[in-house]
This record gives sequence, structure tokens and C-alpha cells, in this order.
Amino acid sequence: MNNTIGVIGLGVMGSNIALNMANNGEKVAVYNYTRDLTDKLLHRIEGQQINPYYDVQKFVQSLATPRKIFLMVTAGAAIDSVISSLVPFLEPSDIIMDGGNSHYEDTARRYDVLKSKGIDYLGIGISGGEVGALNGPSIMPGGDREVYEKVAPILTKIAAQVDGTPCCTYIGPKGAGHFVKMVHNGIEYADMQLITEAYSFLRDRLQLSVNEIADNFDTWNQGELKSYLIEITAEILKKKDDKTGLPLIDVILDKVGQKGTGKWTSMQAIDNGIPLSIITESLFSRYVSALKDERVIAEEILAGPKMEQRELDKDAWIEYVRQALYMGKVCAYAQGFTQYKMTSDLYDWNLPLEEIALIFRGGCIIRAEFLNGISAAYQSQANLTNLLIAPFFAEKVKEYQSGLRKIVCEGINSGISFPCLSTSLSYFDSFRTARSNASLLQAQRDYFGAHTYERIDMEGVFHTDWN
Repeated sequence: MNNTIGVIGLGVMGSNIALNMANNGEKVAVYNYTRDLTDKLLHRIEGQQINPYYDVQKFVQSLATPRKIFLMVTAGAAIDSVISSLVPFLEPSDIIMDGGNSHYEDTARRYDVLKSKGIDYLGIGISGGEVGALNGPSIMPGGDREVYEKVAPILTKIAAQVDGTPCCTYIGPKGAGHFVKMVHNGIEYADMQLITEAYSFLRDRLQLSVNEIADNFDTWNQGELKSYLIEITAEILKKKDDKTGLPLIDVILDKVGQKGTGKWTSMQAIDNGIPLSIITESLFSRYVSALKDERVIAEEILAGPKMEQRELDKDAWIEYVRQALYMGKVCAYAQGFTQYKMTSDLYDWNLPLEEIALIFRGGCIIRAEFLNGISAAYQSQANLTNLLIAPFFAEKVKEYQSGLRKIVCEGINSGISFPCLSTSLSYFDSFRTARSNASLLQAQRDYFGAHTYERIDMEGVFHTDWN
């Protein structure tokens, strides 16, 4: 049959990736462990060259060599199972690509195992959800560069396009592609949480209606806050519930799920001493949201601040919220890109941070206007250690920090929980402080554990007999 590429795993993402490939001129073989999803995809085909197979061996044999097989399978043991079923029918130089949300260390392990068999392996981060999968996602391939070059003509065709440039670039070796996607998801967690906190202030403190808040998000999406998440937030707030006529947001249960990538991001940062407080706090916020029953009980027992709330100038404070949200986002992206930089240095990956920012501009969930500024920052300073000190963003946070401070203080005084906005401010203040309170921490460690300390006025390591 000489299909040009095969797709295994025909859930929503896999089916849409297959259709995307076919829509871009590829002859696509498809296979799913259960027949139902294959048949479901066939009902969506409108003349595209998609050929179904119900046997793994026949699926593999239908592919032109070197074979290119794209996996869209649930991360974990399922990936290993599918790879095991494929290996007996593969030949040296055949290529397996994992487009799921695999942990980057699992990807590196699979790369090594398959490399020993002569089979090439790419771990490919995909962002964009089901719409992006069909119309063009952001694509983050990791593995051997020469292997990537063999599949690049397909990947760059199916990727989102911004100003004629595909949102796909070679990321780095082994698990680098999935690592970049993992941290992307961590940034996404923080970005979403920051938006919800801005919404809380507008609604709970400024007493704006849901429609008024939607209008503000629409307005913000025309300026420097322009992004996919701001755009969809406005749309969400405009949606009415068919059953009650209420804003749909008011009938959605306030419990948030998560699939693990945010947790992986925080754990990797903790393991390697990378400050990732905003992203990690966004993860903890989801955990607190899951304690719905406990929170309902606690509301009856625990009281918030008792105070007369002064009247606020709504227009002025809406602008403070906008500034606070922008600065919080900058701090969150700064942490994520610092994680890229520090991990790249740790593993000698040489991650292309300038290009990573560019491929996030289209297709992916965190696409935003200021990614152009992030890319420009790394283009100007390839070894930039933190986005906050890049001239463009340094000027922005200098201008907007007052807005963030006002919102955090007013929110706290009003009893509104601001885990990520307040953490953003703490991170900013910690990072800009040359002489911190850590000297006392180190003295405490030396006092009870003889952990020693360094001095600011002489070389060496010291211990004091504090008693």
C-alpha cells in the first residue's frame, strides 16, 4: 500500500492528527487497539487518504520504508505495550514518534532501548488540544536531529503556521521535546490560575457582573494581554446555561482536575533546585479545589476579615487588575523559561529558547502576544538567565508592579485567595533583592546541625560554636 505515515491511537487527538496529516497530502494508515474508534474515524473521512487496519502486522507492512509511525496513546504503560507490539515487525531505521504526554525520562529510556535495536525514536510534544490537532498544533520534537529531519516535512506541514513559519522546530536530544511540553503545561497551569484570580477580584471585590467581566476580557484581548486563554475566558463568561438561564460559569462545580504534567513540572524543579513557586502554587490550588466537601464545612466555621470595604474607583481598579495579571504572567513565564535554561545547562541540551517561544505563538494553549517579546529577549541575549532582567520586561514590571501590589493587598484585606498573584509578587521581590534573609536561615542550620556557612568578607567555609 505504501502509506507515507501511520497513526496508532484514534481517540480525539489521534483521529484529528490523522485527519490533519491526510488533509496535508499524506497517505495515512491508522490502527487502534479497539475497533470502535477506527470505525468512528472512518465516518469522518471525506475523500482523505486514510486507510484503516485491524491487525498490527498488516498496519506496519502497509508503510513505506523507512517506516514512520506516530503514536497518540495514553502516557505510561500503554506506550510500552504498543512499542512491544510493533518491534517484531520493524526494521533498522524505522521511526517511532510518541506524540502523547509522556514523561521525558520515560522517553529517554525508550529512546535508549530502541536505539539498541536500530530503531529510531522521537518524543514529540504536541499542544493545541483537539482543535489544534486537526488544524495545526505547536509541535516540539526531541531525539536525533538527523531522524527529525526525515519526518520534518510532515511535521512542519501539520503544525500551526504564524506569519508563514511553522510552529515546529527541533528541540534537542532524547527526552527534550517532551520536557519542553511538560514545562509548557506547567506554565499553562499558572496562566490559567492567574486569570481566575483576576476574575475573582473583578467579581468579588469590584462586584462586576459576569457580562461586564467578559467585556473586560474582550478588551484586554485586543492589547498586550492578547492570548488564547484570555480569549476563551471571555467566551466562557458569555455562555449561558440552557437549563437555568444563568451564566454557565455559575453552575460549574468548583473542583479542578489535572493529568500529571503540572505535578511532573514541579517535581523536576524541586529535584534540581529550580525556583518554580508560581507554577507549583497553581498545582496546589487545584489540590485545594478538590477539597470541596471540606471547604463547604470550613465556610461555616472559619470567618474572614470583618471590615468595612471602601468604595473603589472601578475603572482605576480594573486597570490595576490588568497590570497585575500581565505582571503575574510575566513572572510565571520567567519561571518556566528559567526551568528550560537551567535544565538545558544541566543536561547539555542547548535548548533553543528563542525558537521555543516562537513555536508557542500558534496552535498551543499558552499562545500569547508577548511570546514575541520573549523570543526577542533570547535573540538579544542567548544566555539570558531570567526574563525579568531583559530590558523590555524589566521596564514592564517596573511600571506594573504597583498595580500588582495594590491588587494583592486589597485582595488579602478582603479575604480573597490569591495564591499565584501573591506568589508572583513574592518571587519578584525575592529575585530583585541582592541581600536576602537567607543568612539567618543558614545561621540556624549551622546552629542546630553544624551545616557551616560562607562569609561575605572572606573565602572559605565556617562553623560557629553558638553555645
